[in-house]
Amino acid sequence: MLEADRELLERYGNVCGVDEAGRGPLAGPVFAAAVLLPPGTVIEGLNDSKKLSEKKREALYAEICEKAAEWSVASASEKEIDRLNILQATFLAMRRAVEGVPTAAFALIDGNRTPPLELPSRCVVGGDGKYACIAAASIIAKVSRDRYMLRLAEEYPQYAFEKHKGYGTALHYQLIRQYGPSPVHRLSFLKKMH
Repeated sequence: MLEADRELLERYGNVCGVDEAGRGPLAGPVFAAAVLLPPGTVIEGLNDSKKLSEKKREALYAEICEKAAEWSVASASEKEIDRLNILQATFLAMRRAVEGVPTAAFALIDGNRTPPLELPSRCVVGGDGKYACIAAASIIAKVSRDRYMLRLAEEYPQYAFEKHKGYGTALHYQLIRQYGPSPVHRLSFLKKMH
């Protein structure tokens, strides 16, 4: 896995990776993280968070927090998702995350669309499998969101968020039909249910 391009590092110095977690679920916020790794940082096993076990993600999360020069995680709420749409809410979460990494001079963003940011950036399709800084951001975003969903599971035990983290599983759909939507459900996503 590459460090940020040498040419980017030479030109900008501090390059942060940005990724999101939770675009698809029916409940809970969308999370984004920005991670700035010092050049030459080696974190064994770093990969796209979706390809890692929960246990491995948790271990890497701790190591990333320790080794990153700076990192930040932010979210956009289910209300913001309903008001803006999921793409714009994802961009909002990404912008908030990047603002939390003030020394970053350039952002590498996972995906095919670049959010409006205050600093130069470029998007990389499959970036979480190509760049260490984006893979690190994908892990921070995913672990942070999963932990948040576990807290929501305690608040709204009838929805079993601890099992599906808000994604549209058969169980989750069944529980929504049984109990109706909670205050943390994305109503714009549930309209597609009927």
